[in-house]
Amino acid sequence: MEQKLKQALSQRQKVVNRDASLKPSAVLVPLFVKDGEYHLAFTRRTHRVRVHKGEISFPGGAREKGDKTLLDTALRECSEEIGLAADDVEILGELDDCPTIHSDYIISPFVGYVPQKYPFKLDQWEVAELITLPVSTLMDNDVASAEPVTIQGRTVNTYAYRFGSDLIWGASARILHQFLEVWTGLKP
Repeated sequence: MEQKLKQALSQRQKVVNRDASLKPSAVLVPLFVKDGEYHLAFTRRTHRVRVHKGEISFPGGAREKGDKTLLDTALRECSEEIGLAADDVEILGELDDCPTIHSDYIISPFVGYVPQKYPFKLDQWEVAELITLPVSTLMDNDVASAEPVTIQGRTVNTYAYRFGSDLIWGASARILHQFLEVWTGLKP
């Protein structure tokens, strides 16, 4: 399945947004197999971080001067936040750049395959919890919702994924929606 996903991601035209008024950042969409089923990993941010306190997101963050590429940013941030070594990730491809609405970031998402039973190690200052969810659960109509919202004069669908009392929303939900659209197009 990873090779099918890699091929599907390579065949789509990535939407690039290099709005100079937005701060470049990157995330990893970590995909792995757990109990025979594909899962995605998310982090719940602590309330100590500067922005997006307590929110559920993909591991990642702002580009720093030492990052040669946005992929370097995503991998560095994953190492810092969840202890995922860059050499242990197989990058499968990219999703569309995604602007945040209120914090002025443009996020470049990378999809990566992670070995099973990976020994994640959380940075307790930034990450309150690692959340892993089956892809099949995220595709359930009872979990996902969409509604139009006007952002900077343009109407777009905003997505939300609710599981129990938890909610994935905003840029993370839009990135997740892109991933699930690609995933749905894969032939078993």
